[in-house]
Amino acid sequence: MSGFVAGGAPQAFTLSNDGFWPDVDADALRAALRIDASVTNARLEVAAVAAVLSVNRELKAPKLAWQAEGHATLAAVPADQVNGQSELLALYRRAVYCTTAAEVAERYRSFDATNSGEAKADELAPSADEYRRDARFAIRDLLGVSRTTVELI
Repeated sequence: MSGFVAGGAPQAFTLSNDGFWPDVDADALRAALRIDASVTNARLEVAAVAAVLSVNRELKAPKLAWQAEGHATLAAVPADQVNGQSELLALYRRAVYCTTAAEVAERYRSFDATNSGEAKADELAPSADEYRRDARFAIRDLLGVSRTTVELI
């Protein structure tokens, strides 16, 4: 058995987006969601690309509407400010970050098949679900629709 534990700081990278939506800063994503260096940049990038594609696809209609109004970027869309930035930017980043984190949490549950690994997987499963919920909330807030759908059965 080795006492080696992955550590250090991964080299920073920025995932470029389509020009309307903001780019994704991997360091900011790691810091916001406490994703450590055991998740390599390559794996983080795969998860982040999938998240960006998914979120961008869901938000295509409002993007087209905002562009039709003459807004070249999400940052240019008039919105309330939180901590000096557009609430729309904060919601978009939250959607992308949480979708990325959900995939990372799901993928990393299989690395250790020991009993401790299975216990950790049980701890991570709710986290992946919670990340997906948080992403869904952010997307629905961006769309301006309620977070709850109730149906009579």
